Amino acid sequence: MQDPRYPIGKFEPQENYSSQEILACIARIESLPSRIEKAILGLSETQLDTPYRDGGWTVRQVVHHTSDSHVNAYIRTKWTLTEESPTIKAYEEKPWAETSETKANPALSISLLKALHAKWVVLLKSLKPNELQRAFTHPETKKQVRLDRMIAMYAWHGDHHLAHITSLKERMGW
Repeated sequence: MQDPRYPIGKFEPQENYSSQEILACIARIESLPSRIEKAILGLSETQLDTPYRDGGWTVRQVVHHTSDSHVNAYIRTKWTLTEESPTIKAYEEKPWAETSETKANPALSISLLKALHAKWVVLLKSLKPNELQRAFTHPETKKQVRLDRMIAMYAWHGDHHLAHITSLKERMGW
């Protein structure tokens, strides 16, 4: 049985990305809000409050987490483009997934994702090859992360959390 934490596998970064690979990743980022919206369409409150795995987040929390995470990614993109090798701010995902608004209707986060991704995608599509090589430093790992790798990682991240929802629906017969 596959690990329910990683229904599409773990992110495996490449050393380099072609322009076609980056465009494909941007397309996945662009389509994510509608794919999440479709995945949760018609789910009951009880279904939205079902964890995707034992000890895991609920569907509702997964949707809210995705928007929180992608807001951070957008800001990291802007820092990387406007500062020289910035050190980004890390955040604690688990406590963020437990703040009061994560119990609200996930449509709030889908609305945020739609607006955020529309703006983020315009920015990502405008990046020149040299800009894709710009990098930020992660404060915990001290590793440099290039924008091309971050784009690939967030394309994976969206698909990863979408698969949490769709694999739960499949297992539960929803």
